[in-house]
Amino acid sequence: MSLPQYAKYKDSGVPWLGQVPTHWLVQRLKEVIAFIESGVSVNAIDTPAGEGEPGVLKTSCVYSGEFTPSENKLVVPEELGRVACPVKAGTVIVSRMNTPDLVGASGVVRQNYANLYLPDRLWQVHFKNACPEFVHYWSQTHSYRAQVESACAGTSSSMKNLSQDEFRSFILPLPPPSEQSAIATFLKHETRKINALIAEQEKLLTLLAEKRQATISRAVTRGLNPDAPTKDSGVAWLREVPAHWNLKPMKRAVVFQRGHDLPSEDRVEGNIPVVSSGGISGWHNAAATKGPTIVTGRYGTIGEFVLLEEDCWPLNTALYTVQMHDNVPKYLWYMLQSLKHIFILNSLKSAVPGVDRNDIHPAIVCLPPAEEQPAIVAFLDAEISKLDALRADAERAIDLLKERRSALIAAAVTGKIDVRNVMSRELAA
Repeated sequence: MSLPQYAKYKDSGVPWLGQVPTHWLVQRLKEVIAFIESGVSVNAIDTPAGEGEPGVLKTSCVYSGEFTPSENKLVVPEELGRVACPVKAGTVIVSRMNTPDLVGASGVVRQNYANLYLPDRLWQVHFKNACPEFVHYWSQTHSYRAQVESACAGTSSSMKNLSQDEFRSFILPLPPPSEQSAIATFLKHETRKINALIAEQEKLLTLLAEKRQATISRAVTRGLNPDAPTKDSGVAWLREVPAHWNLKPMKRAVVFQRGHDLPSEDRVEGNIPVVSSGGISGWHNAAATKGPTIVTGRYGTIGEFVLLEEDCWPLNTALYTVQMHDNVPKYLWYMLQSLKHIFILNSLKSAVPGVDRNDIHPAIVCLPPAEEQPAIVAFLDAEISKLDALRADAERAIDLLKERRSALIAAAVTGKIDVRNVMSRELAA
């Protein structure tokens, strides 16, 4: 879509904003804010409120860039007298305290929610002489984020706080109210189309992940010969397996050990990977185990497996293999990916989710003879490589669509393109 520029521009007087259409104003946010409300943090159950039940919003209600009312918690009965600030149509919800990436996140409210209330970490912003939808789209631009980052205070790098005074002082370009509405209508129409394309690619990613898991599971439980004789494994999730494969406890195929403490003050920069539950998290000058080894999360990220060929230092949040019983390491890595449900289920046995190696070692696994394992690894390498390439294409498409959406929003709300009559022309076409 080729969109025109405005006929005349003027210097905004703001270096990062540049020129704006001559009839636009450049104002501080306080000029268009009527008032700001905030709620009260009350005790609530971490499950969404049902219809007619009172709920308090979670800060995640604006994480997606849209207001998501289902992101709420059910208020406990004894706290009903303390709830405050019901959610009202025509306002913008803003996260005033959050992580650096999410503080200042916003969503526009398009209907009243009489039974939904704000916590103290969210603002409900009411406007005068400004279209809430327009202000919300402006809050998705890099210029808004830059002002948030500059204004935020905090006692730690992980949590930032935005004050009302700083928020009200933010600078924004402002067309007349009717033009704000026209721009917001255009952006709502166009971003909906882009969002639909993003959703298609995200659905593809889900299907590819399912295909990847199914491909691995079939190969490590059925082998490569579809005509091979089978036997009943006696294990519900395994069912029929090749007759010549061996059924045995996991500890006779691969043995795990708990990782090792490594306080940050004891780390010395080197070339040995330090591995946590989420993968490589740093480097050290000494190893705690020799490679190859497989590392998986004991706490934190559970059911993911990292194969390292080199020596490494597994942290105490992880488990790592100390015995592979002459099996091919990469085959075991694939096999373990088919067993992630065992690790996840065992992690839920205690109040604090975590994997105990003594709970997973007795689990029955099915192993092909060692001489068959390289062929299965080669097959899976080839198939997974194809799926990973498709996944990379889909992720790249999502990134490009998000960039296109951001660029379109920024161009429209800063007056770089003139979209006032686009929707009327489309309706007339």
